[in-house]
Amino acid sequence: MLNIIGTLNIVDMLESNEDKIKKTAQPKDEVIETTNENEVISEQVNKDLDRKEVEVDDEVTKASSTKKATADLKGSETQEIVIDKKEAVSSDVDVVSKDNSDEVEGNAEQDKPSKEVEIIKYDTLSLEELTDALENLIHTQKVQHIKSSVEAIKSAFNLKFGTLLAEKKSLFLAEGGNTIDFQYSSPIKSKYNKLLSDYKKQKDIHYSNLEKQLKENLEKRTQVIEDLKTLIENADTKTMYKHFRDLQNTWRSIGPVSKTKYNDTWKIYHHHVERFYDLLHLSNDFRDLDFKNNLEEKLKLIEKAEFLAEMQDVNAAFKQLQDLHKTWKEDIGPVAREMREDVWGKFSAATKIIHDKRHDHFKSMKSQYVVIIEAKMLIIDEILSYDSSKNKTHNDWQKSIKDIDALRKKYFDAGKLPYSKSESIWKKFKEATKKFNREKNNFYKQEKNTQQNNLKAKLDLIKLAESLKDSEDWETTTNTFKKIQSDWKKIGHVPRKFSDDIWKKFKTSCNYYFDRYHNQKNALSDEQKEIIAKKIAFVEGLNAKDFTTKDTLTNLMNNWNQLGSTPRGSKAVDIQFNKFIDTVLSKLSLDKSEIVLLKFKNIINGYLANNDTRKLDSELIFVRKKIDESVREIQQLENNLSFFSNTSDDNPMVKNVHKNIDNFKRGLMVWKDKLAYLRSLDY
Repeated sequence: MLNIIGTLNIVDMLESNEDKIKKTAQPKDEVIETTNENEVISEQVNKDLDRKEVEVDDEVTKASSTKKATADLKGSETQEIVIDKKEAVSSDVDVVSKDNSDEVEGNAEQDKPSKEVEIIKYDTLSLEELTDALENLIHTQKVQHIKSSVEAIKSAFNLKFGTLLAEKKSLFLAEGGNTIDFQYSSPIKSKYNKLLSDYKKQKDIHYSNLEKQLKENLEKRTQVIEDLKTLIENADTKTMYKHFRDLQNTWRSIGPVSKTKYNDTWKIYHHHVERFYDLLHLSNDFRDLDFKNNLEEKLKLIEKAEFLAEMQDVNAAFKQLQDLHKTWKEDIGPVAREMREDVWGKFSAATKIIHDKRHDHFKSMKSQYVVIIEAKMLIIDEILSYDSSKNKTHNDWQKSIKDIDALRKKYFDAGKLPYSKSESIWKKFKEATKKFNREKNNFYKQEKNTQQNNLKAKLDLIKLAESLKDSEDWETTTNTFKKIQSDWKKIGHVPRKFSDDIWKKFKTSCNYYFDRYHNQKNALSDEQKEIIAKKIAFVEGLNAKDFTTKDTLTNLMNNWNQLGSTPRGSKAVDIQFNKFIDTVLSKLSLDKSEIVLLKFKNIINGYLANNDTRKLDSELIFVRKKIDESVREIQQLENNLSFFSNTSDDNPMVKNVHKNIDNFKRGLMVWKDKLAYLRSLDY
């Protein structure tokens, strides 16, 4: 049997898309060559080749205007495509017909007027005669053929009835009637209107049915084209010619289609008719070419198989070999009979080499299975013995997860085993990892519950903070907010998707309250404003020339402290006063320790004037601490001197120790003076 698949490939190469269909059908002379297997078809074709058919249908009648109603039918003469012995290929062309209202492709005989229409001068008829003529046309002629005659009747009737109406109105007005009261009815006019209405309904029905029929015919012709394409694409040399003739007969039996679709459908149909006859001629011619193409493809597969036989990766080579066998069997057709045994032998030889190498490979692998199994079992034991009982936090479990993942990777890297040997080991491995996963999941399940509880606790704190943020009970509310903030820090994690949102809400409420708190605290009272004004005036009135002794400077500092405590945020005036004191002290002939003690007394007197006992107590504790530190330093240095008992006092190190002892002793005297002053105060 002919290799039709290969033939169709060649035909498809010869043809272009349906957009490249020839504009007109031309005669075509080719010689059909057949094989013994195609003798039956050849005989039928040759019978057809002895025949030439030309169908001509040329009926033309000329349509009249308002004087006659005749149909204009114009046939189209076509000549069939002739192959070799002038066979009529394209005798499927129907006659194109026209009427006054539409153009369709169809059979002229079906659209002829049912009887000859007489030439009538409608303008000479009376209203009654015009109405009778209209009735006669509607009842005896097809609605699509009487448009011109109806229009002529309408024109004549309207003109005559208009004249009659004018006469009746003039008579009515002459008899004293009013224009607005004029009415005229005529039985003949009512009959005429009814006939005209019937005509319009019939015309609407006709064109609606016509449109539907044209659409159905187009669908039928399209289906014939599709069937013809299928016939060509799935050609069977024994039956395809009979099927082709059946399709031709079906095409001829289908009624008209719209003229706008006629040319396209005909050209497409004709294109595939040509393809069919090309197939009959080319199937035998290209059989050998198809064999040659198949041979080339199979030789390429042999080359690929021989290349795979040289590959080091036996498994990859075997896998690719399966693809080559599939292509050989399913995708490539046969080669010439005399070449088949040789081609298959070469392909089989390359295949055998790959199979032998694969057999040797698996034979050597068997000796390695024992080693792989032992390695995998050691890893399974390591997973089973992994201790996660001490994991208490998310970070602990993340570290354990990384450890188990490393063991999993080590398990897979140990090597591969055949299914028969790996099944039991794989089950043990899964059980070992399941044990760890159960412990991990239990933790995170509990962690999830804990985080939900934490979320509820933090939402309660947000609710409390929002209820207190506008409070003006500053002392109580401030302490409450500090406790809320402390409690927030003690609560653990919440689900990640809520974390940022609830923190923003909590922070907003806290910031809102403390901004209000600091604003009111920094606001100056009238009393504080008065203290600042007095201190500014006091500083501006100072003159360093007025303070030349220690006593005068001491009185100055006492007077300053009596003015009161400077509010927070207004310490600039205190800084200005302290700079003035430093300037005066630098000009007095006082010892350094006296200056330090004098500044200390100034600070302490300020605390005392403000009755700030907390700061006074803090200073007392600080001074005592410094005295103890100084005593310890002196004792340590004197103890160090004992190591230099045999060393001269001129030794630099000994001199340095003596110097440090003296400095600490002087400092100790100052700290003791500060302590004495603090003890002398009554607060």
